[in-house]
Amino acid sequence: MQMKFRSNKKLVAIAFFTIMVSGGVAAIRAPRFQPRNLKVLPQDISEQKLDSIMHSYCYSLGVECKFCHAGIDGNKNNLDFASDKEPMKENARSMITMMIDINKRYFWYDTTKQAAYLNTVDCYTCHRGEELPPDNSKPRTNKPVDKKPLFPFGGK
Repeated sequence: MQMKFRSNKKLVAIAFFTIMVSGGVAAIRAPRFQPRNLKVLPQDISEQKLDSIMHSYCYSLGVECKFCHAGIDGNKNNLDFASDKEPMKENARSMITMMIDINKRYFWYDTTKQAAYLNTVDCYTCHRGEELPPDNSKPRTNKPVDKKPLFPFGGK
């Protein structure tokens, strides 16, 4: 009985070692996330952080990715995220730069963190889910307005 237990223990150890080594090799071969053509956001941004930020932009402006990103061969269903062909992408970069500058200048923030990750003032602050922020130079009417929450992602 004890001999059988020891041989089973060895088999389990060998199987565990084999799984660990093969998993390590797969991790080494797996393609790593390499964002391309980032001019405003940090170069070392994680894939999850980039996706989160991009989804917040889509929500804040009530648009889809193709609003700022060009399609491959003109096909807006297959996007080339690195391309600068879509003029709105450069406009978005300017707006992101403005937002980062406002947050850095007028709000306290932890200087050990990337300023691009600040969200005291963000796209939603002005856009409220619309492609273009409202034109505040025109007089307001008394018609009811579909109010959207001030902080859609939580907070007070």
